Amino acid sequence: MSAAGAVAAAPVPPNTKNQQGNRDMLKMLTKPLLAGALALAALPAWAQSVTWDLANEYPPNSVHAQSADTFIETLKAVSGGDIVVTAHHGAALGYKSLDQYDAVGDGALDLASSFATPWSGINPVFVLSSIPFLVTTPAEERTLYEIAKPYYEAVLERDNQVLLFATPWPPSGLWGNKPLDSMEALAGVKLRTYDANGTITFGNTPATPVQLSWADTVPQLSTGAIDAVLTSADGGSASQLWEQQSHFTEVNYAMPLQFVHMNRDAYEALSDEQKAWVAEAAKAAEDFGWNLLADRVSQNYAEMKSHGMTVVTDVDPAYIAALTEAAKPALEEWKAKMGPDADAILSAFDAKRAQ
Repeated sequence: MSAAGAVAAAPVPPNTKNQQGNRDMLKMLTKPLLAGALALAALPAWAQSVTWDLANEYPPNSVHAQSADTFIETLKAVSGGDIVVTAHHGAALGYKSLDQYDAVGDGALDLASSFATPWSGINPVFVLSSIPFLVTTPAEERTLYEIAKPYYEAVLERDNQVLLFATPWPPSGLWGNKPLDSMEALAGVKLRTYDANGTITFGNTPATPVQLSWADTVPQLSTGAIDAVLTSADGGSASQLWEQQSHFTEVNYAMPLQFVHMNRDAYEALSDEQKAWVAEAAKAAEDFGWNLLADRVSQNYAEMKSHGMTVVTDVDPAYIAALTEAAKPALEEWKAKMGPDADAILSAFDAKRAQ
């Protein structure tokens, strides 16, 4: 190889002046970014934006989906977007209300809106609100809830959860393909119930009760495994049960509660200010849910009639009396399971109702 070739093949020495300038520029650009990253990493978890997921077994247009959405929207507003919750209605995450109890306690879910009565196997206090014919008005239902609230909170706390708020379902009635307005009309009817109370009560009638979660109810109705459904006008309307049922019979059976509950670890990770935001949003959503009852039933009935349904409201009082009698063993069974706490709750409720 010639000397010229050797020179040509030699590597070009770096421009040390330009290279140093580039390094200085890089330092200038990255220094504030690095400082910001270090500062963010040093912040406690609660000082950073919080994102949660909320599961709900019921459809987006149900009363409890709307109450959950009110909580979410209020929380986003009062926190200035610091806490953002994504709702997954209609069992979109695959959880039923029963599953959501452990999922929230274990941290698989941040929050959930759950129908409480399927939790009766966890603690009998959760079936209180669905004891048939125990309350007759929304005001009585709220009184009973406020009395029992410390008991609900204690059980949830034991299982690593926080009760944020609870709202009632409108009164349960009977969806079917004929008026279910007498004991004779119940004969041979395979009736969906939502808890042990319903199974006991309608087991003492000519009907055949079948206990099902809501997620399983519509499929079972579609296949003919059941003939009729015990649920509120709102619950049935949200799932458009008029596509498979022609009648709704008003019996004002019960107004069971739906709980919005969250993982305690997630709650305790919040600052005091963030906890105050959560409390403010929970109160707004709870008030919204209870106030819905005033007009919701009439709105449901109007919608049901617009879809060709017959709403039966002039039920013979003797029939209601017979159903109330059929439900008495459910109350006695609950009292036996609850022990002395049952008498404490019911005595306080009777005293408030007598005022």
